[in-house]
Amino acid sequence: MSYLKKIEYEMVPTESFLVLRNCSGCGAKAHYKNTKKFRINANGNNLDVWLIYQCEKCKHTFNLTVYERQKVKAVPQEEYRRFLSNDEELAEEYGRNLAFFKKNKAEVDFENAGYQFVKLQETETENDGGQQVLLVIHNPYGLKIRPEKQIAEVLEVSRSQVKKLMEQEEIRVENMSSQSISIYLNNFIM
Repeated sequence: MSYLKKIEYEMVPTESFLVLRNCSGCGAKAHYKNTKKFRINANGNNLDVWLIYQCEKCKHTFNLTVYERQKVKAVPQEEYRRFLSNDEELAEEYGRNLAFFKKNKAEVDFENAGYQFVKLQETETENDGGQQVLLVIHNPYGLKIRPEKQIAEVLEVSRSQVKKLMEQEEIRVENMSSQSISIYLNNFIM
């Protein structure tokens, strides 16, 4: 009997992303980290909310805009309450949201991004094509990690081994986008 074994993983950040920007205190480009604190300013009916980032070396701060000139009623009450209490979980959610950084034109340091692979599911179905393993790596956060590095980490082999297996067609990348990679493994035991 032939089968197709499909194994799905998701790449998940383990912490807020670091921001790279020029620091006036250090006089050079520096890493800014999430302080997990919000700054809120209300002016009449308008509300501004920022997530505060801080230089790792000299502690200068940089505010990333969450809401700008929003009517108070436009901000969900529960979220507003969480801003007021400096909810760390909410700060982490924003600190892992690439659209948030893009909106703020902030440069994320992907080289030092902490992440892990979480196994989502493993299924087996009958197949006419012989014994095959399909490995799917989902990247919903759009982390900019090279495909061969992702494959190597999931398979727990070196990147040079992955490149060699690709040349030998033991690993075949089928679909690749910023959101996922599909890889067929031939004669590779998982």
